[in-house]
Amino acid sequence: MNTNAPVNTDSAATTIVPTAGRAMISALFLLSGASKLAAPAMTIGYIQSVGLPLPSVAFALSALVELVGGVALLLGFRTRITASIMFLFTLATAAFFHTNFADQDQFIHFFKNVAIAGGLLNVVAFGGGRISLDGRRV
Repeated sequence: MNTNAPVNTDSAATTIVPTAGRAMISALFLLSGASKLAAPAMTIGYIQSVGLPLPSVAFALSALVELVGGVALLLGFRTRITASIMFLFTLATAAFFHTNFADQDQFIHFFKNVAIAGGLLNVVAFGGGRISLDGRRV
């Protein structure tokens, strides 16, 4: 028996699952970014309500991160860098917008963001998988 033969590690777990995970995470960001564009005044008002400086700039940056990052994550383009940026964005969102733990809704949203950040860390660690733009590079 040849123990030096390459092992075929291509399975559903290594090809389809990373793609499905990226699609699920990116959907959240794409929908959130689109809703920001659909109601910019409401989003800017919400940003102002938590006391962040330059709410119009924060609005533009958040929409950009969610839409461009969501597409990049979905396609698996520069996946680790994209997931790293989105990880930081997601934790910042939790820290600035969901810290009133006396409000159960805010409590749930905070830990939802922490869970999303955890999923993004897995993407940072393991990359986009074989079915991604990154996976096509040799």
